[in-house]
Amino acid sequence: MSRIATFLLAAAALAACGRAGDRDATDRNTTTDTAGGSVTAEPLPTQMNDANIVAVLDAANLADSAAGRVASTKGTSADVRNYGKMMAGEHHMLREQGQALAKKENITPMAPTGDQTQSKGEQNLKMLQDMQKGAAWDKMYIDNEVQTHEQVLQTAKQAHDQAQNAELKALIEKAQPVIEKHLDRARDIQKKLTPST
Repeated sequence: MSRIATFLLAAAALAACGRAGDRDATDRNTTTDTAGGSVTAEPLPTQMNDANIVAVLDAANLADSAAGRVASTKGTSADVRNYGKMMAGEHHMLREQGQALAKKENITPMAPTGDQTQSKGEQNLKMLQDMQKGAAWDKMYIDNEVQTHEQVLQTAKQAHDQAQNAELKALIEKAQPVIEKHLDRARDIQKKLTPST
């Protein structure tokens, strides 16, 4: 996740989904280019309102869920496929929770000015779909997930500190252990995919 990915955590309350229909990928703050390098989007605005937070989280959850769906079938390692399934399911759940909260609290999501979460998520999804399956694909996906979830934890803190709605704050708090679990698991897989020297 990357600033938007960071909102994944907050988005746990707000959003995330996978491929079908509105479960298609949208953006993510950090994507990987076709050469396998990371492309990090600009940082989140220093000030965001609840509508901005909800929009960013939703887009981040959608992006990670969609990428997870691809990993669940394209990964060559069983660890990568299982991780992708977890990302698709849990970020979809977080997205549903966020959308339900936004509806209940009458918060209309509005992306911050200049936010590129959706476009970066779409670029990342296309890259994952276009890149040839294999060990390099697995490593690129997991490396990106580690970076994304590190950023998501930072973004979640920012979102929590700036959120005005008490239930939105609580949702972000509830999502934090989920994001930490995702990061820990991605790091474990990353170690397995990176041979020791």
